[in-house]
Amino acid sequence: MGGDSDAHDPYLAALGLPPAAVAALSRYLDLVAAWNPRVNLTGARTAAARVAILVAPIVPVAPALEPGLLLDIGSGNGSPGLVLAALRPDLPVTLLEPRQRRWAFLREAARVVGRADVDVRRVRHDGYAGPPAQTVSLRALALPLREIAPLVVPGGRILGWGPPWPASAGFTAEPSPAGGVQSLRRAGEVSRPT
Repeated sequence: MGGDSDAHDPYLAALGLPPAAVAALSRYLDLVAAWNPRVNLTGARTAAARVAILVAPIVPVAPALEPGLLLDIGSGNGSPGLVLAALRPDLPVTLLEPRQRRWAFLREAARVVGRADVDVRRVRHDGYAGPPAQTVSLRALALPLREIAPLVVPGGRILGWGPPWPASAGFTAEPSPAGGVQSLRRAGEVSRPT
């Protein structure tokens, strides 16, 4: 995928990631770099910038994910959903991306990070037929909570990178698992897979 296939490694290792995660995320970022001229996945043009924008803000959230399905809305370039999938191979993950070329990118990216089991669907959030998730993640999307609520199990939560949501019935703000991330818990009995 280019002459600098290990260019991301030192920046990923500096985040304190284990070698397997460094290898998987390095392959993902190499793919981002290779596809970016054709698909415009990110404005990050260097290895350091790709790690800083696509991975570093996501890493602190991975340990805070609860058991159960992770659903990422508008997955686009793979951050945060695919990055979380690479960091948490124990979780089932579904990525939603309606745009053809980005959907194709995500399918290939899931394969190169070793998560061929990730369900990559070419659909918008309002066309997703389920199942609802324990955790819904999204980045830089301004969707009303009423549109996201049906995608979250009662007691599940939404993790959002981007502008905060105003207070809404049915959701309670929680302490953030990382800087720049808003965490909202849906009202109801906390659902845990058995």
